[in-house]
Amino acid sequence: MAAKREHWGTVNIPDGVKVSLKENNVLSVKGPLGEVTKDFSKVPVDFFIEDNIVKYRIYLRGKRGYALVNTIKSKLNNLFIGVTKGFTYKMKVFYVHFPMSVEVSGDEVLIKNFVGERGIRRAKILPGVNVKVVKRGSDIELIITGLDKEAVGQTAANIHLACKIKNKDPRVFLDGIYLYYKGVGIESA
Repeated sequence: MAAKREHWGTVNIPDGVKVSLKENNVLSVKGPLGEVTKDFSKVPVDFFIEDNIVKYRIYLRGKRGYALVNTIKSKLNNLFIGVTKGFTYKMKVFYVHFPMSVEVSGDEVLIKNFVGERGIRRAKILPGVNVKVVKRGSDIELIITGLDKEAVGQTAANIHLACKIKNKDPRVFLDGIYLYYKGVGIESA
């Protein structure tokens, strides 16, 4: 008996969401909050949309094929949640001695006076992501919102990595910007 060379997966499209397939495996998902486009052109997969169901066929055998079926299923579910509810990440600015200031300028987050440095550290904000700086007294909080979970998470990672301290013990030097909340739904301050 010949081994099966393809795996199939299906995901139901929720109410109020429209999915369209563009050329080269680019999916466009529209919902009440907006539209997100995801490129699957480098993945060995074919998509079919019929009767409010996204069906996909993967051309890998064995464990890698099964893993890719579930990965694509979770990516599609994240797209559906994003266009219907959105995603919110919250980060806290923590410093001990030198008061840090954080501001948003265009598509960058500017971090000034980090550990007493004179230079400005910069973190890139990905397209489709909003970053808001909230100050409550001496506490500073960043609220990162968007429809694409990967873009929101990568923006939070960019901000965290911009505050990386090298050649010092991270248990002692705790200054930085740290993620403390991940949630579904777009929240404000």
